[in-house]
Amino acid sequence: MTVKRVVLIRPGETEWNRNGRWQGWVAVPLNEHGRRQADALANYLRNIGMSALYTSDLKRALETAERLAETLGFEAVVDARLRERNMGLWQGLTLDEMRTWYPEQFELLMSDRENFRIPSGETRNEVRTRVLTAFDEILRADRGETIGILSHTTAIKILIAELVPEFDPSSVDLANSAVTTIRRRDDGTWQLSAVNDLLHLEGLEAASMPNLGDQR
Repeated sequence: MTVKRVVLIRPGETEWNRNGRWQGWVAVPLNEHGRRQADALANYLRNIGMSALYTSDLKRALETAERLAETLGFEAVVDARLRERNMGLWQGLTLDEMRTWYPEQFELLMSDRENFRIPSGETRNEVRTRVLTAFDEILRADRGETIGILSHTTAIKILIAELVPEFDPSSVDLANSAVTTIRRRDDGTWQLSAVNDLLHLEGLEAASMPNLGDQR
């Protein structure tokens, strides 16, 4: 297996990001700022030797991937298993609205972060299962030493935590268009080599939101 480096990427900004609204599976497009972030990201990625890109099928991810493809020279492979957590009835709400409108369920979330099912949505364990299955298949596809995965905050943090046991998901927020890189050691284990890298933005603003279930 030749994959030695995996570059994990968040999509560019949407208006819901800017307003602190949890998007889940809603088809929210990039805003103008998010498109500029994606273009700056593309300029960075073209210089790192990436040979394949995989992306979530959510609108904000697809729009980011399309802009990256124009510079990379190849299309992204779309995989719905790389989606963000399904936020169900909480999609479109802010964190304060979740706490206020669903106080009992929110308490259950805080007490059982892995297994609580958001009303009409997903548990973190369900996200873990689908993301890890997708990642294993991506590795087996063996499409070069450096590959990219364009996904979302919860999915990316869950994947890193599974591959890099010392990683604490609550220790970092991932901003829009952030690049996080993991490398495979000779013994097959993974190490984190960059987290929430935003140098490619060269001064462009990038916001982040706490990962629901990872934060107090």
